[in-house]
Amino acid sequence: MPAATAWEHPVYSDKQVCAITISHRDVKDWTDKVALNSVRLLRWGMDFATGYKHPTEEQARKHPHKFVMTEEKWLTRFIFLESVAGVPGMVGGMLRHLRSLRKMKRDNGWYVIETLLEEAHNERMHLLTFLKLAKPGWFMRLMVIGAQGVFFNGFFLAYLISPRICHRFVGYLEEEAVITYTRAIQDLEHGKLPKWQTLQSPDIAIKYWKMPEGRRSMRDLLLYVRADEAKHREVNHTFGNLVPEEDPNPFAGRYSDTSKLQPSKGLMNLKPIGWERKDVL
Repeated sequence: MPAATAWEHPVYSDKQVCAITISHRDVKDWTDKVALNSVRLLRWGMDFATGYKHPTEEQARKHPHKFVMTEEKWLTRFIFLESVAGVPGMVGGMLRHLRSLRKMKRDNGWYVIETLLEEAHNERMHLLTFLKLAKPGWFMRLMVIGAQGVFFNGFFLAYLISPRICHRFVGYLEEEAVITYTRAIQDLEHGKLPKWQTLQSPDIAIKYWKMPEGRRSMRDLLLYVRADEAKHREVNHTFGNLVPEEDPNPFAGRYSDTSKLQPSKGLMNLKPIGWERKDVL
C-alpha cells in the first residue's frame, strides 16, 4: 500500500458522488467570455490530441463505429487531462506564496495558498491512479511535456495579469471535466466498456479516497474523480466571484452563523456554479 498522502481527502458518501450533475455558469461579462473561449480552444486541442469524439445521437446512429471510445482511449484522455489539470492550482498557489514572501505577511486573509496546492495535489493523485491502469507510450509523454510547457507558462503570465479570470477559466475547465467523466460513466453503465465491468480500483485510489468495501469498482473510481472535479468547479467559480486582495477564502473559514448554507471542504452544500460574493462574506 502507498504511503499516506500530505492532505487528507474528505470522505464522500455514495449519495453525494451519485448526485453530481453537469452544469454551466452563464457568461456575465467580457472576462467570463475570455475564460470560456479559452477553455473551448483548450478543449479542442485536448480532443484532437487524445482522439476523443463524443457524437450526437444522430451521428452515433449513422456512423456507429466512427465514434467508438474504448477503455484505452478513455484512459489516454484521462491521463492527458489530469496532466494538464494539475497545473493551475500549483501555479496559483506558487504565485500567491511568493507574493506573501515578498510582502512578508500573510496571504491577505485569503488563505487560498493551501486550497490551490491541495487542488493541484488532488489532480496529481488522479493522474497517479490512472497510471496504475495504463502506461502511456513515448508519443503521449512527448505530448504531455509539450502541452504542460505551453500551458504552465501561459497560465503563469495570465495569473499575474488577472487571477479572477484564471479562476473562472479553471471553473469552466472543470465543467468540461465533469462532462467527460459523466460520459465515461454512462458508457460504462451502458455496457460499452466491458473490460471495466469487473475491474477494481488500484490500491492507491482505495487509500486516497478511503473507498469502503463494496465501492471499489471502476465505476466507483470514476464517480469519485468526477466528484473531485465538481468540487474544483465550485471552488474556482467561487474564487472568480471574489476580490483576491480583500476577500477571505470561504472554503478555509469557520462560520458563526449556522442558520444559512455555507461552503464546505467536502461535497456538503455543493454549488456547481460557485458561491456569489454576497453569500460568503
